[in-house]
Amino acid sequence: MRCLMCETLSLLHICSHCQKTFLSPTIHKRKISDNIEVISFYKYSEIKNLLHTKHTDLGYYIYSILAKNSLKKFAREFDYPEMIASIAVDDYVSDGYSHTAVLNKALKSRCITPLFNKLRAKNRVSYSGKSREFRALNPREFEVKKFDAKNVILVDDIITTNLTLTQALKAMQKENKEVILCLTLADASIK
Repeated sequence: MRCLMCETLSLLHICSHCQKTFLSPTIHKRKISDNIEVISFYKYSEIKNLLHTKHTDLGYYIYSILAKNSLKKFAREFDYPEMIASIAVDDYVSDGYSHTAVLNKALKSRCITPLFNKLRAKNRVSYSGKSREFRALNPREFEVKKFDAKNVILVDDIITTNLTLTQALKAMQKENKEVILCLTLADASIK
């Protein structure tokens, strides 16, 4: 097969050279409600076309590559005095896989345990390309399923208006969970 970026022959969907050249993350930080830090690894504009593969057959492979180059590296270097659960924001399976579950799985490390099927939206509306007003008028209505861990990292693919992560944070707080930080692949607010 050919690398999707440079079109050279490759055993991977994105060759090792292009992964090192174009997919080396640069950390971006912002805060959401209650002063919770959100760490993003890419500018949305840098990986927009790759992110748009999430609803295609190719998406699983692309998200796995992005997760390996960002979240997996983060998890290896992250240290915390106790175990933390990572929870994917709405890891609902669509198109054969869950893109947020792929990201969450990459966080498995000595102090992070990925949990699945723990935070689901009751409202299945898509926010993709929608305005802040539309998002505010159509809350995701997250439901938290029971799990034992107290400390949590929330994981999503893109942060745009903060509304999804803020709603997820509030759902966790209602269940007496402490969100330590949030991780996203890309931040759409960075120019």
